[in-house]
Amino acid sequence: MYEVIIVGGGHAGCEASLACSRMGHKTLLITGNINNIADMPCNPSIGGSAKGIVVREIDALGGEMGINADKSLIQIKMLNVGKGPAVQSLRAQADKITYPQEMLKTLQNQDNLTIKEGMVENLIVDNSKVNGVILDNGEKIESKIVILTTGTYLKADIMVGDTRTRQGPHGEKPSNHLSDNLKNYGLQIIRLKTGTPQRIDRNSIDFSKAKEENGDSNTLTFSYDEEAKYKIEDQISCYLTYTTEETHKIIRENLNKSSMYGGLDDITGVGPRYCPSIEDKVVRFKDKERHQLFLEPESRYYDDIYIQGFSTSMPHDIQEKMVHSLPGLEHAKILKYAYAIEYDAIYPTQMKLSLENKILENLFTAGQINGTSGYEEAACQGLMAGINASLKLEGKKPLILKRNEAYIGVLIDDLVTKGIRDPYRLLTSRAEYRLLLRNDNADLRLRKYGHEVGLINEQKYNKLIDKENQIRELEDKLKSIKITPSSNDILENLGTTPLKDGITLYDLLRRPEITYDKILKLNMIDKNYDLEIINQVVINCKYEGYIKKATKEAEKMLELDNKIIPEDIDYNNIKNIASEARQKLNEVRPTSIGQAIRISGVNPSDISILMVYLKKEYYGKKYF
Repeated sequence: MYEVIIVGGGHAGCEASLACSRMGHKTLLITGNINNIADMPCNPSIGGSAKGIVVREIDALGGEMGINADKSLIQIKMLNVGKGPAVQSLRAQADKITYPQEMLKTLQNQDNLTIKEGMVENLIVDNSKVNGVILDNGEKIESKIVILTTGTYLKADIMVGDTRTRQGPHGEKPSNHLSDNLKNYGLQIIRLKTGTPQRIDRNSIDFSKAKEENGDSNTLTFSYDEEAKYKIEDQISCYLTYTTEETHKIIRENLNKSSMYGGLDDITGVGPRYCPSIEDKVVRFKDKERHQLFLEPESRYYDDIYIQGFSTSMPHDIQEKMVHSLPGLEHAKILKYAYAIEYDAIYPTQMKLSLENKILENLFTAGQINGTSGYEEAACQGLMAGINASLKLEGKKPLILKRNEAYIGVLIDDLVTKGIRDPYRLLTSRAEYRLLLRNDNADLRLRKYGHEVGLINEQKYNKLIDKENQIRELEDKLKSIKITPSSNDILENLGTTPLKDGITLYDLLRRPEITYDKILKLNMIDKNYDLEIINQVVINCKYEGYIKKATKEAEKMLELDNKIIPEDIDYNNIKNIASEARQKLNEVRPTSIGQAIRISGVNPSDISILMVYLKKEYYGKKYF
């Protein structure tokens, strides 16, 4: 008898297992192959636009992905440094050998956690309540809660050209019956698709025809608590190349041989909009003469190069022609061919914001089974599912992160409230309050929650308190120290306009041309501060107006999120609501007016009618 069983050892399963066991609950992780734990079947990169901020949020809450990425990276850089802080985020190329090895060590050394190889094909269900799992050999294992993190393994089909093979990413046996059984319990199952490109022998590439992309020249980490474990000079280069007109010609002439464009006529899965196959790019963007591709190393221990941006389901002979049409890859040796993979998933509006299923009590789901793409999206869901499963066991309220608190909150709210059409990928544009959700302040936003649930210890939490105190101290100093026109000679040497009246150093720092280094040259600050303290103060100062505006807008949203919709409401009793809105409200079952407003197909007029109904039937005038 276990308290929690996690099904699947991918990035979601690892975070869920560690969260539950670290919160003191007896946990079982069941995976088809222990050697595939924390596997990276696609590009072994961690982070990227928005995704890198998610990894920082995972670390702030007490998760493992950031720590593990720091142990295994072979290159790291900060993206969008030429833009504002709202869109800057880390991206690392992780080692495909080291990353899973280090994660497996962490799991094996964790108290309260047992790892078992097996294939789960059914759940133990009694009166719509999950009480454990049933393996393909008939073995039953009881638990109070089950978390499904099955990735792409539910009825997985590998597709190349006109061939379809029922298997997982590495040729493993997939789960052939679990999704059917979930459907029998009343869950809506959908079919999705993703893919991966070729792996090329490094020694067969002429890198002189590509542009070298190096890591940053200063050390960076995802984790707030770990020191960098790499040497700047030891980072391995990536390279940038492009498709050619010949590439596009080969694709157009052989489009009917692609699994997605005629090779197979029974494909129902929808592919990712923001990570399309190269066939999709050529068809959808006919006006583009070329598409950029990145040649990225997979590991320090072998010579496979990953062609980022070149996924395809073309037959092998066509893939050979496509690869050889790329600059620098004219004589490339393909070590692994590209493929597409189709798999079952659960339509995500069937979840609560806690990631517990609405139909089956005590069933949580996380990762690609919820319709997302990406390691980072999976890991953060696994962490939240693990936290909320543990809180339920403890009789406590779930941890629901708001859209103004975390990208994790944006992701989960999008899934539960809006549903999906294709595999969901986090983007900075999905966050209305992205200036509040920055790479640099994830610990300030979320570490208190990690401490409250027991995943952040006192030492780490005290470090956060000290950081907050130092930020306030430096801000107070800058606001209290005044500079007068007598210092105009110095100001002109610093490249800024002379003063007519005295102003504070804080107001001086607001000027675009004034940096903190220039403030130090005035010799008025008597203490040295760490760079992360300085960066927080500078961002708060220079973006103060925008931050206040975003905070006000978020407060308006929170007011609507605090207007609770009762669980037992019957939308069929509300007259004059549009039929589409009624159907969507019944499907999503929003917990608040704020969430209801974000449902696609629910219009302002429907919200007004709903609020009048709630005022009359439930809450009275106090609702407003």
